[in-house]
Amino acid sequence: MLQRAATMSSSLHELSLSRRIEAPPELVYRAWTEPELVRQWFTPRPWTTPVVELDVRPGGSSYILMRGPAGEEQPCHGVYLEVVPGRRLVFTDAWTRAWEPSAKPFLTGIITFDDEGPATRYTARVRHWSAADMEAHEKMGFHPGWGAATDQLEALLRALQQR
Repeated sequence: MLQRAATMSSSLHELSLSRRIEAPPELVYRAWTEPELVRQWFTPRPWTTPVVELDVRPGGSSYILMRGPAGEEQPCHGVYLEVVPGRRLVFTDAWTRAWEPSAKPFLTGIITFDDEGPATRYTARVRHWSAADMEAHEKMGFHPGWGAATDQLEALLRALQQR
């Protein structure tokens, strides 16, 4: 049975989602770090993720392009701050590539993959630069959007484990 939790912490301007996923942490981590896997689950349908470029190492850059059903595009540039294979990813959009400051920092993501036997406690914490940014992200649909993406992640992981 899935356990779901979504919380908001105003002191850290944080939104979070935590879920037990029936897959080992190493596989969940792969789905976050291999572009061909990220493209399959990252953006809630009917949106797509046609471009995923990841240099998964501290200081490495990331670029993800999300595309909506009407052709609207949301580019996401960032830099990895911490990478612990199979356990933790920390990234921010405060910088783009090569430590170039972004025009408008919005968030820092902290993704953890904790071993729970045959499963993973997957937690996505998103810290915002301000309360206004956190509220904007929540109004944009953080909880339903990240929840739907996590549903897609789980479906992909089930399929990968059946191969």
